[in-house]
Amino acid sequence: MKTRIAGVLAGIAMLSAASGAAAAVSEILNVSYDISRETFAEINPAFIASWKKTTGGTIKVNQSHGGSSSQARAVLEGLPADVVTFNQVTDVQALYDKGRLIAADWRTRLPNRSSPYYSLPAFLVRAGNPKGIKTWDDLARSGVGIVIPNPKTSGNGRYTYLAAYAYALDKTKDPAKAKDFARRLLANVVVFDAAGRAATASFVEKGQGDVLVTFEAEALGTAKEVGTDKVQVVTPPVSLLAEFPVAVVDKVADQRGSRPAAEAYLKFLYTPQAQNILARHFYRVSDRSVSANYRQQFRPTKILTVEQTLGGWDKVAKEHLGPGGVLDQILNR
Repeated sequence: MKTRIAGVLAGIAMLSAASGAAAAVSEILNVSYDISRETFAEINPAFIASWKKTTGGTIKVNQSHGGSSSQARAVLEGLPADVVTFNQVTDVQALYDKGRLIAADWRTRLPNRSSPYYSLPAFLVRAGNPKGIKTWDDLARSGVGIVIPNPKTSGNGRYTYLAAYAYALDKTKDPAKAKDFARRLLANVVVFDAAGRAATASFVEKGQGDVLVTFEAEALGTAKEVGTDKVQVVTPPVSLLAEFPVAVVDKVADQRGSRPAAEAYLKFLYTPQAQNILARHFYRVSDRSVSANYRQQFRPTKILTVEQTLGGWDKVAKEHLGPGGVLDQILNR
């Protein structure tokens, strides 16, 4: 577990060539979400080797990790990301809406709406599941302590809220009842950490709470490292699709002359080599031949979508996540 949590103490990766110089680019910066550390630690060397084989050149990939929404704000404030690999559409969209750092059509530039892999919110519980947690309903019961990343700083935490609301809305068809369900569930949260890996540390290392709600990939990876004698994964029978959108930060890439490397890096994520790495880190992938080889590690789940259940990301951003939206109304009570 120490290897997964040690990265929390690391600062934001620094890009040595952060000026706007248009000299030959020998490195790029990938600004990513908090729990992707181990995944990109394996993907980046594979990309570097592929880049060398394809172009004959050498390149270095620097990483920055943190809560997805915090990372988006850092890029807007000047962190020179060549690419972003976030865990929520709204965090990438903010780079266009608030800074025009990316193109308006970023979602159509790559397959699967620029999401090369996906996951869904799942539960990590204590060994033996002493609280008997199986579904979202169990998280709203009295006496259940929940650990999640803060929905205001983390896409991971925001997905917990959205998944709970979507589950209740799909079940009841009543927005008022869905809001009340989300309120009761969030009232059980004992720790709101800044980002996903800190939440994992609070649950596993500090022993806080009865259940950690996080991405299935993080839950499965943590269980593998910590051991099933300490924790176990519960993937609920209904959850919400969590896309992991990626984009070239056009303004930075064009200033630095890094566009060819930045575009190649994101396209590499769709290759069978990268898709296998992602699947080994317990992400669900779109490459059917790769996915078939890892099907046994995932429990069959009814996966709701933001578009079908919640009316799309524009509506979610306005009605749920914006100032004074449903999430604020719940948290500020």
